Amino acid sequence: MMKTYWMVLWSLWAARLVRQPTLPVRVAGGWLRGVIAPDGSHKRYLAVPYATHPVKRFQGPGPEPTWRGILEAIEENIQCPQRIGASIFIGQEECLIVNVYTPVDATTGSKYPVMVYVHGGGFYSGYGASLLYGPDYLVSKGVILVTMNYRVNIQGFACLRIKEAPGNAGMKDQVAALKWVQRNIHAFGGDPNSVTLFGESAGAASVSYHILSPMSKNLFHKAIMQSGSSLAAWSRQYNPVHMASLLTKVMLYASDDVYDIYNALMKTSDRDLVVTRVPREEGNVIISECIHTPCVEAEIPGIEPFMTEDPYDLLSSGKYYKVPMIIGINKAEGLMFSDMENGTTIPKIVFEKSLPKNLDIPEESKRKEIGDKLKEFYLGGSEVTYDNLGKFSSFYGEAYFSLPVLAETELYLSTNENSIYTYIFSYSGRRNIVKLTLGYGLSNEPGATHADDIFYLFQQPLIPSFFENNMIDRLTTMWTNFAKYGDPTPKASDLLPVKWLPTNKSSPHSLIIDREFSTTPLWFTDSLKYLRDVYEKYRRKTD
Repeated sequence: MMKTYWMVLWSLWAARLVRQPTLPVRVAGGWLRGVIAPDGSHKRYLAVPYATHPVKRFQGPGPEPTWRGILEAIEENIQCPQRIGASIFIGQEECLIVNVYTPVDATTGSKYPVMVYVHGGGFYSGYGASLLYGPDYLVSKGVILVTMNYRVNIQGFACLRIKEAPGNAGMKDQVAALKWVQRNIHAFGGDPNSVTLFGESAGAASVSYHILSPMSKNLFHKAIMQSGSSLAAWSRQYNPVHMASLLTKVMLYASDDVYDIYNALMKTSDRDLVVTRVPREEGNVIISECIHTPCVEAEIPGIEPFMTEDPYDLLSSGKYYKVPMIIGINKAEGLMFSDMENGTTIPKIVFEKSLPKNLDIPEESKRKEIGDKLKEFYLGGSEVTYDNLGKFSSFYGEAYFSLPVLAETELYLSTNENSIYTYIFSYSGRRNIVKLTLGYGLSNEPGATHADDIFYLFQQPLIPSFFENNMIDRLTTMWTNFAKYGDPTPKASDLLPVKWLPTNKSSPHSLIIDREFSTTPLWFTDSLKYLRDVYEKYRRKTD
């Protein structure tokens, strides 16, 4: 009897170490086989190729590949070329893959709602693997989760406006992934007619761009944008040929001719393209270093563009794909970015030189006047120092995140008849992993900083729950309810006792997600209202 008991225990333990394959699944490219999660809770199909790298750099993605036999979809760590730290190069050219996570009982015909996630990383880094974006919390709520890779940095966002490098290759990768979902998700038990596109930071800005792009229309049916917008200065590449020339000049190619720039980029290795950095202008903040991002493309015969009109014009005129949305911010977005500054840059930061690049203020005296006003709002007129980085972070967060998200929300309220749910994630708990790692005393500041919300939506294999199951359950329930029903709180419950109502034009408001839920006006600080006025006068209208 005791021998049988130990054999059962041994078998259960061994089962967690031995890969348990799924039944084969047929997609357009061929047969593939995934793996059942060690705890038996869900199925995983990893690194499934949705497109091929184009024959030449900077082009849109190639076709979905095909293969013979059964593809073992178990690879965890495929990444597109990018940099870690100052000079470590990682990634590979053939990186255009999706990861599909399904409930364990999902089969063809199940018709589970699908949630497609676009990772953040400033359009220069990131990938969709479960090391950060583990599926457990979401899939347990009865949805299928799809994460993706797309080309980042200049490989994904060189925008020379010529046939050889038209621009937005990384966004076109994302479109190819969405098309792959439409063609194939039914084979995994998903409903191609119930796809919620969501993302955080650059991923949220990407979702915002997909709402605007004719290329993406009808490829998803609901949208969630967390801490990002197509109206954010960091998410839009102005004067993109000049931006590419800044990189080639650092690499000692002096020409401003677009074809000389293209040829210089083509003869340079992926590693050197990624590791070479364009220094920021003195006095500016670190977020200004996000230079290879989505652009407004030129009309080029034979090339399907992702976007050829200004995002603000499209939003204000209602020329976009209208779907139900959740859109919001974290209360203390700027803490993470303040922490990225250092002893060399902090004493040099000047407000008028740190204004977002999508402001066009021609008179230097006016720029200084606005900078001084903002310095008074955020620092009481003091200079930026280590001691007041927490206060300075409010400028970072409001000018680069809150303002564009709220401006985008306001435009939706004027042009979109669907439900728009707005929020501020303010919760400070043990899984605010980003904030907890900050220096300069910033980890003690209240609220949630940029990307803290990720850790309440996704499970990470190396980070325990830290007894934060209640907030995890609340956030994932609201997000998956929205994916299922278009309403994050379809009925009151002990978990979600407060009804989250859509915002409206007559009384715009946001839900504050904290230990206790509450509401606040959409424009919730005087400094934000001042920034809104500045943008009404000086929003950049030219490229």
